[in-house]
Amino acid sequence: FIRLQAWHLSFCLDLSDVPWFPKKISDLDKCANRVLMYGSDLDADHPGFKDNVYRKRRKYFADLAMTYKHGEPIPRVEFMTEEVQTWGVVFRELNKLYPTHACREYLQNIPLLSQHCGYREDNIPQLEDVSCFLKERTGFSIRPVAGYLSPRDFLAGLAFRVFHCTQYVRHQSDPLYTPEPDTCHELLGHVPLLADPSFAQFSQELGLASLGASDDSVQKLATCYFFTVEFGLCKQEGRLRAYGAGLLSSIGELKHALSGNANILPFNPEVTCKQECLITTFQDVYFLSESFEEAKGKMREFAKTIKRPFTVRYNPYTQSVAVLKDMPSISSVVEELRHDLDIVGDALQRLNKHMGI
Repeated sequence: FIRLQAWHLSFCLDLSDVPWFPKKISDLDKCANRVLMYGSDLDADHPGFKDNVYRKRRKYFADLAMTYKHGEPIPRVEFMTEEVQTWGVVFRELNKLYPTHACREYLQNIPLLSQHCGYREDNIPQLEDVSCFLKERTGFSIRPVAGYLSPRDFLAGLAFRVFHCTQYVRHQSDPLYTPEPDTCHELLGHVPLLADPSFAQFSQELGLASLGASDDSVQKLATCYFFTVEFGLCKQEGRLRAYGAGLLSSIGELKHALSGNANILPFNPEVTCKQECLITTFQDVYFLSESFEEAKGKMREFAKTIKRPFTVRYNPYTQSVAVLKDMPSISSVVEELRHDLDIVGDALQRLNKHMGI
């Protein structure tokens, strides 16, 4: 037994074949600029491709994001009249639908964002204000990004409760359509639910499950993210409600998903991870969860099936992840948990004494 224990204490996994992943929040500086598409360059079919003024503006936003480093305040932007008008159209039309289409948690947070971050029809909120608000609510923060990141890099940010967020506005020629996530999508679709503690935890756990996972596993997690965080549905008071940001920022698809004509299946990660993600059209199928807690529980079980020779644990004090790969690292976590349980036990004793039990 003594020999076996000594072997456990000295044994350490060889992680040389594991894909690189950030170990601390500042490591995101190394991967946040690996933009795959829609940075300062636009495809020929993009609404703003032939608009030189718009393309110059996009380069301005891309440069802001590419030079950003962890710990810096997010640069404040003076938005152009056309940008505010485009935001206003999207804001006004979506707010007509939210009372009957958005989930309860979303509706609870929108007034708070109006109060603290300037969510108004005539004002585009500043990312720095939104980041400070989220940090107080759930510990999430915003990091500006120039365009699409790979699923691995985007999910890695979520592991540290960092949401990579675009700051540019879609082209004014078609305010109700965008081929990419713009700040209307981010601020109206994602942010209100990142202010909900349960949803924030769900998002972070998806990110943590991706760290060091194989490309195939990361793709499965990204697909589950797509059909929950982007296009997820839930049921509240017996009625369908949207919690996915892709729905909550799209007038047409939000109406379609809750019209009664959409194909809706129960959320099951093993099934969902095989579904094709559609970018330019409505989804063929949407997945329904009874609650965030249910979706979180299913994703936790799914994450256990991912082949990875270790697990990770997030440390909110140092904003870093501990790689649990040997007995000493696991023992350290056990000691922390034991201390937490002591605190809970002490609290229960004091409560019982106060209540005379």
